[in-house]
Amino acid sequence: MTSIKSLRWLMRKKSGLSDGGKSSFKMKHLPFLAVLCTIMLFIVYRTTKYQYHQEEIDKKWSFWGQPKVYPSTYGKLKGLPRGIIHDNSDLELRPLWSRSSSRSKAVYSNSNLLAVPVGIKQKQNVDAMVQKFLQENFTIILFHYDGNVDGWWNLDWSSKAIHIIARNQTKWWFAKRFLHPDIVSIYDYIFLWDEDLGVEHFSPSRYVEIIKREGLEISQPALDPNSTEIHHRITIRARTKKFHRRVYERRGSTRCSDLSEGPPCTGFVEGMAPVFSQSAWYCTWHLIQNDLVHGWGVDMKLGYCAQGDRTKKVGVVDSEYVFHKGIQTLGGSGHRMTKVSKLQRTTMC
Repeated sequence: MTSIKSLRWLMRKKSGLSDGGKSSFKMKHLPFLAVLCTIMLFIVYRTTKYQYHQEEIDKKWSFWGQPKVYPSTYGKLKGLPRGIIHDNSDLELRPLWSRSSSRSKAVYSNSNLLAVPVGIKQKQNVDAMVQKFLQENFTIILFHYDGNVDGWWNLDWSSKAIHIIARNQTKWWFAKRFLHPDIVSIYDYIFLWDEDLGVEHFSPSRYVEIIKREGLEISQPALDPNSTEIHHRITIRARTKKFHRRVYERRGSTRCSDLSEGPPCTGFVEGMAPVFSQSAWYCTWHLIQNDLVHGWGVDMKLGYCAQGDRTKKVGVVDSEYVFHKGIQTLGGSGHRMTKVSKLQRTTMC
């Protein structure tokens, strides 16, 4: 009898009945639990991945790579969901009829901006300039200081440009009020040019390629030596170079050498045709004072915004150069030609 009971107990143990069938129940549900755990892990993975991508989007559209928090406005934005806050904008024109929920890849196809103060008397020169930049997919914004916009509508590209009117205001006045860093943050480079520049020997795409490669945060195209008006020797084109960062001067009151660390020997561009990287413009916008009118002397201070050593981060591009016509704006006759005196011999580096 004892052997029979032992045999029965052994058979019940093998069949999982010794614990009331609980082990058998667990074995049957193991596949289900494995599937459930897999689903939960997948959900956690997808949620984490989504949160990561949201963080990356926030970093991309925030200028310094981190979400911005303005103490003065934080309380006013507390009620908004995190994903709906967009703290910057752009100058891209939108079609009147389009799905606002879908973002086309072409929306941000223009990665650089050209901004020019213009008057109707310089229409022909501005037309030639804008056509070159439009071919390279630049966003164009024209600041009309004479109030005349109607005179531009017969140009094919006029409807593609942004037109802003304020009578008798200068380039820096417009820039301070309409080129806020949060508005132009999608653009790699901001070209803030005067209207009297000849661009026959200038290619925007080749210029951008050079300043990107050489790490120039603030730059300008060199001036044709035959330009009507030249104020600083460092801006004159060096025929044998692609770009230069300094000028050597051994005569006159200004002595420029390897020991020179600032304007007008190195780390300098002139206010007629500056080009700023996104970071440099953020700094420059804050440098510009609200009451700045003509901007005389501001070019001497731009090196503060070079995002590093101004002797390395600021330069003049020689291979892509412009002709400065020296035409007085803000109601000038358009025919003033003041030839500069013969410049003394200099060398560039």
